[in-house]
Amino acid sequence: MTDRLYLDYAACSGHGLCADLLPELVEMDEWGFPILRSDAVGPDLRPLARRAAAACPTLALRLLRNSRPVSHRRAGRR
Repeated sequence: MTDRLYLDYAACSGHGLCADLLPELVEMDEWGFPILRSDAVGPDLRPLARRAAAACPTLALRLLRNSRPVSHRRAGRR
């Protein structure tokens, strides 16, 4: 099972809490908006990612849980 970060760039207002709380995966760009270094969240960073998502004032950062790998193939196509 892999957790992933999702950042809704349209909802983000650049408060920067996510980068402060999770600098291992989030950095700020030159205009003060977050950039995800990686969306994959390992077990060691899961508590920090949960805290960063919960602290986002605009709810732009979310921690999503995947229970299976993502397949880019459509069903029935080869």
